[in-house]
Amino acid sequence: MASKKSTFSALPTWLARFDFLGIFEKDPFGNFLIIKRFFIFVIGWFTYYRYTAVNKIKITGSEQLIDLPDHGVIFLSNHQTYFADVIAFYHIFCATKWGYKDTIAPPFYLFSPRARCYYVAASETMKEGILPKLFSIGGAITIDRSWRANGENVKRELDNSAQDKIGMGLKHGWVVSFPQGTTKPFAPVRKGTAYLIKEHQPIVIPVVINGFRRAFDKKGLRFKKRNTTLTVQFKEPMHFLPDESVEDMIDRITRAIEQEPPKEINNALATQ
Repeated sequence: MASKKSTFSALPTWLARFDFLGIFEKDPFGNFLIIKRFFIFVIGWFTYYRYTAVNKIKITGSEQLIDLPDHGVIFLSNHQTYFADVIAFYHIFCATKWGYKDTIAPPFYLFSPRARCYYVAASETMKEGILPKLFSIGGAITIDRSWRANGENVKRELDNSAQDKIGMGLKHGWVVSFPQGTTKPFAPVRKGTAYLIKEHQPIVIPVVINGFRRAFDKKGLRFKKRNTTLTVQFKEPMHFLPDESVEDMIDRITRAIEQEPPKEINNALATQ
């Protein structure tokens, strides 16, 4: 993404330049970054033990993050829980900002967290209870899924504002997206991901996670199995040709996040 990083402030333009501490800086959705930093600080301290004491997180490839620009980057990952995955990403992003490599220990990075981070989430997920509503402060870009609602397959109008909202997030910072749109393993990658890449041309970092489904419940809030190894692997940036077909892009992304269905599943589908 070659566009200039967006900056927003509650102050007039002529006065915003003197806000060296970013006290009045906002994100493109109108939220104050100072509140977001405080939120990440609090949630970070409350969740740190989940990844280091109760379970063990193993990070590889975080060197891919060190030289990235501070906006125009999208992380495409498989999805295993609603929130534990995202919180782990935030820990890693903040640690990398401080120069950590493949580790989140010790958690001093929480005193100056990376606030220009966003994650794509289903609107219905962020409305279920107080905690999800609080987590939305951390940078949720909510979209209405056209294919699924309340755990059931549906057909409804496409949320045309989703691409624009994600684009706003990309111009301001980093965005985590789960292109399958569900925590179900080996689900197909949605075509909207390819159209998003074509339109905004972000730096695309594929990520493969594992262990979260075993360690936490579906929401990622409660423990299911302790002493689990949680793995997060960042891969090299993906490059797409301008005339590359959506189908080819989807196929490559599916392989990159290691979500190709096993042969037995493909054989079962073929016989249906």
